[in-house]
Amino acid sequence: MPHVTVIGGGLAGVEAAWQIAKRDAPVDLFEMRPHRPTPVHRTDQLAELVCSNSLRSDRLETAHGVLKEEMRRLDSLVMQAADRARVPAGSALAVDRNLFASHLTEAITRSPKITLRREEVPSIPEEGIVVVASGPLTSEALTESITRFTGKQSLYFYDALSPVVEAESIDMTKAFRASRYGKGGDDYINCPMNEEEYQRFHETLVSAASVDLHDIDKFFEGCLPIEVMARRGYDTLRFGPLKPVGLVDPRTEKRPFAVVQLRQDDLAASLYNIVGFQNQLKWGEQRNLLRMIPGLENAEFSRFGMIHRNTYINSPAVLRSTFQTRQRADLFFAGQISGVEGYTESAASGLLAGINAARLSRELTPLTAPRTTALGSLAFYISHSNTENYQPTNIAFGLFPPLETHLRKKSERKRELGRRALNDIDDFAASANSVTITKETPH
Repeated sequence: MPHVTVIGGGLAGVEAAWQIAKRDAPVDLFEMRPHRPTPVHRTDQLAELVCSNSLRSDRLETAHGVLKEEMRRLDSLVMQAADRARVPAGSALAVDRNLFASHLTEAITRSPKITLRREEVPSIPEEGIVVVASGPLTSEALTESITRFTGKQSLYFYDALSPVVEAESIDMTKAFRASRYGKGGDDYINCPMNEEEYQRFHETLVSAASVDLHDIDKFFEGCLPIEVMARRGYDTLRFGPLKPVGLVDPRTEKRPFAVVQLRQDDLAASLYNIVGFQNQLKWGEQRNLLRMIPGLENAEFSRFGMIHRNTYINSPAVLRSTFQTRQRADLFFAGQISGVEGYTESAASGLLAGINAARLSRELTPLTAPRTTALGSLAFYISHSNTENYQPTNIAFGLFPPLETHLRKKSERKRELGRRALNDIDDFAASANSVTITKETPH
């Protein structure tokens, strides 16, 4: 059986390699770190999370929750690791970053079918079955190779990381623990602001000095830097990451004017990331700004926010819904470079690309996930959207085809969309697993 080459050891690459290996196909998984570092990664572990430690909602009433459950039913390695490394985050699935990456790295290195190669791949291999999952920080050489293959300039957007604060430096005489509407108990630390405090914070933020990056063309709307949001209007933050809805300050027994939320970042609860505070501000400006937040006046930071380039292809012009390229059937793209956005979505694309790469290695027809599933809806979006102004997307119920029977209540529609998706993914899983499966158990 021919070896399959997977380029990139992020979420998509790791998931793709796992799915291929468990179907008895040998895999060469290439990861350029640590020999070739990136501007944001800190370790040499596979699937290191650099932006946030949250994989978003795990509730089945949400599209994100449905996608996660579909992945679990398809034996996703990423979901196994996430469930093992889970930390309190209300209804969201958040993980201890180091534990999460350790689980995945160990599973990959222990697999007898996977050979992990710590070296850069400067160009797309011209022969063999290949999954390109090189991620949003693809090296310049490989980016040039991808551009030559697609025949068009690669598209770029810029992503930014949230700051992480040391828990013991948070003043809990001003902050309080709670989740919105009580969902998740006291999983979040909340720093309340009154109107005067918010006004001063907003004025400082909109005038703060940003890192001067001349080649920025656009940001992804789902992950805007906080200063960009603030400049869109005085109340933008209060309807976004600082919304006070569903929270009551126990000291005043009233809803604050605005709230900054902090989410646990590790199992030891020694670090918290500031939710929604991705930014491109200079570090001195960040320190001063963040210490204006009630409860963070003396905060110590293990990481400041920063900006980095995310690269993605114009996927509807390049990819089929199987994640194969239109012009070369044995070449797949997966992960953020394939035009999806988000941790779970990246891993899901790697899962489907891996299943299909394994099938191709056995001379079987690649599978298209049912359009009614979250996985199928995501694959349909990246392969059928308008090529003129393509934007990466997170999974959302708006991507799903409508129900045959109209339900008036939104909550009922969401539940029914989820029920339909999970029924159909079970049928798909039976087909996806119809080849010989090697039972590999992560240690």
